Amino acid sequence: MKIAVWDTYVTKKDGSVMHFDILAPEEIKDTTVIYGYGKAYLKTKGQDGQPLTSKECRFCHVETLRPNWDADIKKQGYFIIEMENCN
Repeated sequence: MKIAVWDTYVTKKDGSVMHFDILAPEEIKDTTVIYGYGKAYLKTKGQDGQPLTSKECRFCHVETLRPNWDADIKKQGYFIIEMENCN
């Protein structure tokens, strides 16, 4: 399976910037779905309500599915790779 990587930078409520990647099956092209995944993730981090649009989240590239992503993608449709300031 091929996985699309969406590079995402969201300004947190404290003004710092979170950087994370949203990974989803390549066939999902609807940005509303991708942004929904990002918003669900933000909610788990206490950052619900923060803007997540094409300004914050852009398609980056396609990768081959890795085993450690598989369970989350099957369960919730996506996987998040935390890069910076995600705590």
